[in-house]
Amino acid sequence: MRSYDDPCGIARALDHVGERWALLIVRELLLGPKRFTDLRSGLPGASQNVLAQRLRELEESGVVRRRRLPPPAASRVYELTDRGLDLEPVVLALARWGSRAPLRSDAPLSVDALVLALKSTFDAEAAQGFDARVELRLGEDRFLAEVRDARLSLSRAFAESDAVLDTDAGTLRALAFTGLPLDSDGVEVEGDRQVVERFLKLFPRPAMSS
Repeated sequence: MRSYDDPCGIARALDHVGERWALLIVRELLLGPKRFTDLRSGLPGASQNVLAQRLRELEESGVVRRRRLPPPAASRVYELTDRGLDLEPVVLALARWGSRAPLRSDAPLSVDALVLALKSTFDAEAAQGFDARVELRLGEDRFLAEVRDARLSLSRAFAESDAVLDTDAGTLRALAFTGLPLDSDGVEVEGDRQVVERFLKLFPRPAMSS
């Protein structure tokens, strides 16, 4: 791997995750393990060779590891190590900083990028006094969003929820960030509809930088 040859902690961090696609791989793995094909789906702009190379480099740096799932799946997946998981606040801080810049792409967000965008834009003040669990069904992906004590946790865990929001990633993006009405086409709600309505108001768009 290339090195900045600089003892500064920032430079030393970038020696490991500063190459193109590296932090986006971390983004795609923050919510749980993925197969190589799943990573390719979430990062369509990265060629197969580049993605494989970045994964090897992240493995060498102790950020990512491979493991084989037990039967019946028995497939190999990539997941973040504890060292890799330590990057979550860094990735979320970068997301908050970047979301204040002008949007220059009309490409769709990957499902994981969208879910992390919810986390990075979460308004704790607006969530005061609101405790709830909402299951997000986004195609084949399922997430549990839990708001408790003005904090938001998001995971691929399965548990009882107060409501279910079933839609696609693009529609959820519009519901949360542009005020698309909940009764729009392609949106289904099970359980407490008021919980979903309140939940969708917890993600204000950041003000653009001048």
